[in-house]
Amino acid sequence: MRTHRVTSPNGAREDVYYWLRDDTRSDPEVLAYLKAENQYTEAMLAPVQPLIDQLYAEIVARLKQDDATVPVRYRGYWYAVRYQTGQEYPIVVRRADRPDAEEVILLDGNALAAGQSFFQLGGYEVSPDNRLLAYTEDTVGRRQYRLRVKDLVTGTLLPDVIENVEGGVAWADDNRTLLYVEKDPVTLLGRRVRRHELGSSGEDPLIYEEPDESFDLTVERTKSERYLLIGSESTTASEWRYARTDDLSFDFKVVVPREEDHEYQLDHLDAGPQAQEEGRFLIRSNWQALNFRIVEVPVALAAERDHWRDVVPHDPDVFIQDFEVFRTFIAVSERSRGLMNIRVQRWGEAPFHLTADDPAYTMALGPNPELDTTKLRYVYTSLTTPGTTYDYDLTDGSRTFLKREPVLGDFDPNKYASEFVWAPARDGERIPVSIVYRKGTPLNGTAPLYQYGYGSYGLSMEPVFSSSRLSLLDRGFVYAIAHIRGGQELGRRWYDTGRLEYKWNTFNDFVDVTDYLVARGYGARDKIFAAGGSAGGLLMGVIANVAPDRYAALVAHVPFVDIVTTMLDTSIPLTTLEYDEWGNPNEAAAYAYMLSYSPYDNIRHQPYPAMLVTTGLWDSQVQYYEPAKWVAKLRQHNTGSAPLLLHVNLEAGHGGKSGRYEHMREVAREYGFVIALARGARLGSHISAPTESGDAS
Repeated sequence: MRTHRVTSPNGAREDVYYWLRDDTRSDPEVLAYLKAENQYTEAMLAPVQPLIDQLYAEIVARLKQDDATVPVRYRGYWYAVRYQTGQEYPIVVRRADRPDAEEVILLDGNALAAGQSFFQLGGYEVSPDNRLLAYTEDTVGRRQYRLRVKDLVTGTLLPDVIENVEGGVAWADDNRTLLYVEKDPVTLLGRRVRRHELGSSGEDPLIYEEPDESFDLTVERTKSERYLLIGSESTTASEWRYARTDDLSFDFKVVVPREEDHEYQLDHLDAGPQAQEEGRFLIRSNWQALNFRIVEVPVALAAERDHWRDVVPHDPDVFIQDFEVFRTFIAVSERSRGLMNIRVQRWGEAPFHLTADDPAYTMALGPNPELDTTKLRYVYTSLTTPGTTYDYDLTDGSRTFLKREPVLGDFDPNKYASEFVWAPARDGERIPVSIVYRKGTPLNGTAPLYQYGYGSYGLSMEPVFSSSRLSLLDRGFVYAIAHIRGGQELGRRWYDTGRLEYKWNTFNDFVDVTDYLVARGYGARDKIFAAGGSAGGLLMGVIANVAPDRYAALVAHVPFVDIVTTMLDTSIPLTTLEYDEWGNPNEAAAYAYMLSYSPYDNIRHQPYPAMLVTTGLWDSQVQYYEPAKWVAKLRQHNTGSAPLLLHVNLEAGHGGKSGRYEHMREVAREYGFVIALARGARLGSHISAPTESGDAS
């Protein structure tokens, strides 16, 4: 073994698997080892490959292959995204707003992906005159996008190509100038906003450079189309700049100067298309409002908080997630008692809420790009209801059904039941849990249970429908989402008590939910499976160490498991951006606390449950070597016989394989793994795991 000493101001640690780190991703020995891991996983899963193939066929058969989104009107055109039968990638189309208009293909993802092992469309923006399309693409998986521009009149690509940018761009009103965010090539953080004039060569002029490495940058246009915005945001603070879209000097002014623990986002509303006055900003802010509030203020007075006027006041029981501004009303995405709702309020009138039909559900604001409309586009879904798109008309209170995501085959939502329950935590908190199962599934402690969790970054895990999940439910599984601390299901307090020095709450909550569900008969004690990805993979790593006897198997996708080593290394992408989430291990107290739960550092000699671990060689969020090292060290210490499998996608990043159907193969492998173990099947047992030399026999 090759020992590497990981140093810090607070002590050193020995890492015998550090050699698996290759930032170039070209070392023959490392690549051979990763390929051997894939061969081992493939061989171990060979006995259940027929089941995996069957699951894949089931999952794909439920998809409508020539599906399309509901068209959205914007600047006189109707935009939509559609798929063609048998093809992997989306096609972006539009039609002019007249009865005889023909469809025009703006972007064909399948053509763009031709010859690429990976492809992802980052974003796209049409110029104000509707004649040009700027779009970003990723052909590696590192989220380092390439910016291209297409002439929509001639259908040709312009020669302008800009590499290593963020996915979003913004047009100025001259239809020739684009703002984009240049990424740091090492940390992958958005560092600089530049402007590019079409046809120009050489280095683009700098508009703004972010001095603080704990902040990331974005650019966008306001919905009113009056202002360009530059957003600087960290985990717990924000600062926005604005300039008029017709001001080619790009004289950006600060909206509200940054300060510690003040987060805000904004949009703009003017008095109408011909109005001369600046109008007002609508600002979602947590200043003196833990769960956020929405205020309005004249543009020129935005930084003077004594001029702020509440539009949606703070409510300690309601978390304000997002909002959409319209000429005659505002729509607010808000969360109460763990569930997402939509609040609608005409200017100057009392608010009301849209209604729901299920115990556990999600309402989400849909695409609403136009100010001058009385219709609100939104999407409703639940664990038993496929995503359903509606238009709500404020003129008469009518709701128009537009589309329900198709599920082909014999799917009937009435065959499934969902519940929303509260599990007691060991410290007295109550943890919301969303549950779904097929009716008739015994809830007497004999069914297999699949429990999912995340619990980080304030991201809430919504109880949404999944047609793929039916393959579990139809085989007798109960599926549960544990809305643990670290998310924001119960407001900002739920997030704050699940990060930094309170991170152990996240892990304890997940185990406590498991114990509650087993005690209530939702799952058999010997058939409990758990899954999480990224920070949810860290969750899987912790419970593997502290509660291995609770779970028959764990699935950890792109798991963040070597947290102390990563957070000590500022050359690793995104590290400095995450100090407010995990802590800075250069500080003694944070180092000790992070070390107390770090999955890689707390592996011990004990029997571990079966595990399926996945990663992507080009992952920019969690580097591939973290899960690779983790699995190797787990095998070294595991005193049991359960299989520990690692699958490395050598041509993908954090989101796994690109393409509509290729992703389903990964889902089928995950489900096949847990279904086989729930049935008591044995995986391949005559095969040896890879060794340091990269051999598997």
